[in-house]
Amino acid sequence: MYKLPDENGYFGEFGGRFVPKNLETVLDEVKAAFEKYKDDPDFIRELEYYNKYYVGRPSPLYFAEKLTQKMGGAKIYLKREDLNHTGSHKINNTIGQVLLAKRLGKKRIIAETGAGQHGVATATACALFDMECIIYMGEEDTRRQALNVFRMELLGAKVIPVTSGTRTLKDAVDVALQDLIENYETTYYMLGSAVGPDPYPAMVKKFQSIIGFETKQQVLELEDRLPDYIVACVGGGSNAIGLFAPFYDDKDVNIIGVEPAGKGLETGMHAATLSLGKPGVLHGFRSYVLMDEQEEPMPVYSISAGLDYPGVGPEHSFYKESGRAEYVSVTDREALDAFSELSRTEGIIPALESAHAVAYAMKLAKELSSEQVIIVNLSGRGDKDVSQVAEILNKNK
Repeated sequence: MYKLPDENGYFGEFGGRFVPKNLETVLDEVKAAFEKYKDDPDFIRELEYYNKYYVGRPSPLYFAEKLTQKMGGAKIYLKREDLNHTGSHKINNTIGQVLLAKRLGKKRIIAETGAGQHGVATATACALFDMECIIYMGEEDTRRQALNVFRMELLGAKVIPVTSGTRTLKDAVDVALQDLIENYETTYYMLGSAVGPDPYPAMVKKFQSIIGFETKQQVLELEDRLPDYIVACVGGGSNAIGLFAPFYDDKDVNIIGVEPAGKGLETGMHAATLSLGKPGVLHGFRSYVLMDEQEEPMPVYSISAGLDYPGVGPEHSFYKESGRAEYVSVTDREALDAFSELSRTEGIIPALESAHAVAYAMKLAKELSSEQVIIVNLSGRGDKDVSQVAEILNKNK
């Protein structure tokens, strides 16, 4: 299976619940529903129906033969979450959570979003189940991801730009949590990553781990063995934990999480939480956090709107502390190069988030033998990033 948190939502020393008293009630309600339904045959049957016929699962495990030949080393496989309905892994989680919300009788759904993929997936699930949908998105991210803002609105969601702080993902989470505090009796908060107070990290992992379970079955069919390395980008960390968790007990499989080094770790313009952060509390849970001397969350930066978060999921923090996974970082420049390389070589335009993982896998492949296997979680497609990348490349001409 995979590692489960303890009864209080802790993975080792990370996780838990640090929230105002009035949020305890709603979190207890969500946790009780999750515990009741996660193994319920009717719930599982409905979830499997939508995963197969609506999301389009299983997603393929694709051998990137041309990229492999160009790198000249290990075989590179891509887990094609970009082919899911809405274009990323985020739909796996929103379908699962919307089915919980339905069983709780909640008709108003709120969510935060960075790159907009979780917002689009939430708006999609709400359209499918006739629910009111409110999406909080940092004003800076609404500019970078204008296409996804339009997609959310087209699907019937109300997108509210957040103008406080750095106007990015952290600030969107702040405002969404405040909304929940004020409206918890009628509202379900559809958290989009493997972060937040208990039970969200375990719940998001449950719905995203379909990625890793499918991958394990597919690579055994294709290679007759498990991979040597699995690689995924890490912001909050839901796509990564979805791939990593089912391999937790397979000790011969090396787990690599790739964080955004932005303009360089030495510049301070990055979001490499596990590389340079320290344990602290953010958004109601304990994890690694990028903090200043006053232990306040620091402003963070990434070319990718989905990765610029000053915290990280508690299970990733546990993986780091226990040594089960290694966390590395990739710069904007390296991610842009991988974005272009995969597009030209394989005809696959990756999300900028996913391009961080591709960039590291390209470097890693060159160091390994042709008998070895790397699997990269291609967590999303890059349509949303094309105009942003075009603008950057034109400036650099």
